[in-house]
Amino acid sequence: MDLQNELMKRTTMFNTYWQRYLQLKSPSILYEALQHLPFAGGKRIRPFLTMISCESVSGDAQKSLPFAAGLELMHNFSLVHDDIMDHSMLRRDLPTVHVKYGEPTAILSGDLLFAKSFEAILETSVDFSTFKQLQQDFINCIIAICEGQQLDIEFEQQKTVTEQIYLDMISKKTGALFELSAKGGALIGGGNPQEVAALKTYGMALGLAFQIWDDYLDISSTATTLGKDIGNDIRNGKKTLIAIHCLSHAIGKEKILLETVFGNRSASESDVIKVYDLFRKLGSTEYAQQRALYYINQAKDAITILKSSNAKNLLYQLIDYTIQREK
Repeated sequence: MDLQNELMKRTTMFNTYWQRYLQLKSPSILYEALQHLPFAGGKRIRPFLTMISCESVSGDAQKSLPFAAGLELMHNFSLVHDDIMDHSMLRRDLPTVHVKYGEPTAILSGDLLFAKSFEAILETSVDFSTFKQLQQDFINCIIAICEGQQLDIEFEQQKTVTEQIYLDMISKKTGALFELSAKGGALIGGGNPQEVAALKTYGMALGLAFQIWDDYLDISSTATTLGKDIGNDIRNGKKTLIAIHCLSHAIGKEKILLETVFGNRSASESDVIKVYDLFRKLGSTEYAQQRALYYINQAKDAITILKSSNAKNLLYQLIDYTIQREK
């Protein structure tokens, strides 16, 4: 099976389904802001992961759509608020919600996406015990994302952050949603405890690799390719794995450069490029790539217990896609 074809097929199915939660209502400006980011596209990796995880335990992907919609609505809510906090101007090749509609409406549209995420998961058709587990996992995931985002903000003001603390942060901010996407799909599909545990581990490892690769793409791509701002992580002083490695290895003039540019929101493009060059020179970029590969292998190992199927094959292909994508 070809991943891109299957991703497109399921994305079409998913987009048709979740539009029911994105209809225009009054006040129209609020609902236009609600639609702005979801209708701008996106990879739909998390819904796809939920659907194929469900299929991998012999479940019906259609049955997982309400929960997948809830996850994607919640993901988009977090992006709207993240962009405000990060002062981002561009997302998915378009002005961010707060740039187009103003911060007050952007905040409200994020809140509305949050509410809609709970509306969606309420329509998940499973037995009461499974639904209660899904609901609790969903709440725990939101809590983890909020904690991870706060840690990310605090890291900007800290001169040093250890790799382990960084990994804890991204396991909350990014990994938790991937973990729940896979685990939720397995629960809805009726997977046994071993299968559910395997897909939960797979999801977290995939999420960690995905975030570390995102950090890498921010310094190796262009705004045109990524569809979002390049250099924001430097100007905001984001403690990515690449930055953490570089900060711990820089000495002399290199250290002075980092102290001058890193976290300076007025840094010029040429200064940002100098920091990017330093990341490569000190091997920080390559180190992050190797760490991403470590989690890729962890994800592959986790699902060896699943029985052979087209869905399992897609799970393996999704792992490779994570570190082959350009945006």
